[in-house]
Amino acid sequence: MLLDLLDLDGEPEARTEEDIFTGRSPIQPRQRVFGGQVLGQSVVAASRTVSGDRPIHSLHGYFLRPGDALKPITFGVQRLRDGRSFSARRVHAYQNGEPIMSLIASFQAPAEGIEHQEPMPPGIPDPETLPSSADILGRVDDPLAQDWAYNRPFDVRYVEPPIYFPTPELARQHTARNTVWLKTTGPMPDDQALHRAALAYASDYTILESTLRRHGLPWTTPGLSVASLDHAMWWHRPVRVDEWLLYVQTSPSASGARGLGTGRIYNRAGDLVASVAQEGMVRLPHPPA
Repeated sequence: MLLDLLDLDGEPEARTEEDIFTGRSPIQPRQRVFGGQVLGQSVVAASRTVSGDRPIHSLHGYFLRPGDALKPITFGVQRLRDGRSFSARRVHAYQNGEPIMSLIASFQAPAEGIEHQEPMPPGIPDPETLPSSADILGRVDDPLAQDWAYNRPFDVRYVEPPIYFPTPELARQHTARNTVWLKTTGPMPDDQALHRAALAYASDYTILESTLRRHGLPWTTPGLSVASLDHAMWWHRPVRVDEWLLYVQTSPSASGARGLGTGRIYNRAGDLVASVAQEGMVRLPHPPA
């Protein structure tokens, strides 16, 4: 399913204003398009207008409107600059003639330079020892739970207990940290552009859960409303999304009905392959006590 979603219609044509591509959404219980899908498809659209030897290294985008999963999405790519080492692209995702997402992405030719990274946290259990989403949600008689359990293109495994439902531990701990292992449920071709687009897709899954954990809020909190507002991502090193990746997330701040989530993504060898930051709307029906 993931490869079908990232296989956009259209070819780069170096038009005066925009290169045009079209994407689709999977059938799902909710009519609203998953934000990570639009991120991943935008990365594919932008990548098709850049030389293959320049992988994407960063993006900064805003979610402007909810997407309708029953309608196609049009992606317009504007070629902002092609320099000696870097290329820049602006991508607008449209539905009904209005942008639902706007982002700028930067691409870079390989280069040598100084290197360092924040180390991978120690003592993390192996993903094979942790339950999958299907193990946790497969027994829940709810269309959305069944969709998350069996239809998502990524296997997501929580290091801490997941926050789908209220638990005594969630209510007691209030820690602004969330850690998951993830990888695609099937193999991916040897195309770094696709792997980076797929990682953008997955980066939106759980990034705001560290904010919810800090306040003891499960996803099933009555009246809870959460929506992604903006998203920034940096790819530091080559990555394979069909191999296990550790996504370490923290929330440094929440205020004004907004929560900030940050994340570091490591491969199993401990290499930091990407960093993520996202602010999201977090609203409750009543102010917290």
